[in-house]
Amino acid sequence: MKFNWGHGILVALVSFIIFIVGLVVYFTQTMQNSELITDNYYQEELMYQQVIDAKNRAAALEEIPSVQLQSSGIEISFPEDINNDNAHFSFYLYRTDDKNLDVQQHFKLNAHRYTIPSAVLKRGSYTLKLSWNKDGESYQVDYDIQWK
Repeated sequence: MKFNWGHGILVALVSFIIFIVGLVVYFTQTMQNSELITDNYYQEELMYQQVIDAKNRAAALEEIPSVQLQSSGIEISFPEDINNDNAHFSFYLYRTDDKNLDVQQHFKLNAHRYTIPSAVLKRGSYTLKLSWNKDGESYQVDYDIQWK
């Protein structure tokens, strides 16, 4: 039996089908779960200009809060001019692959610091959305966190 152009087309077609099936299997096995950031996505999208304004105000500050990863948790350090008397603080620790691991809380500062305890954190990637309201103005800073 000789190998002719009909056999070549059949081999090419079968190879292409195997390639496509392999890609489908690969991507379905390696795909991560990603969920919406919030259940009220469309309503919050309409109010997103307030978030943009808060981020711009925070970027205009001389000094913004800093975040440090420690064994006890995530330590947030605020500048000296921000205190509990004239500000309200909150954070939203968003986990992209499992919304059950999200953490949201309002807090008060202790010596210009607040620590998110390591007990509420699981290994993986988080987005920390830190917001505060000082003298009637809102501010927001986002940090990408890799907890190990």
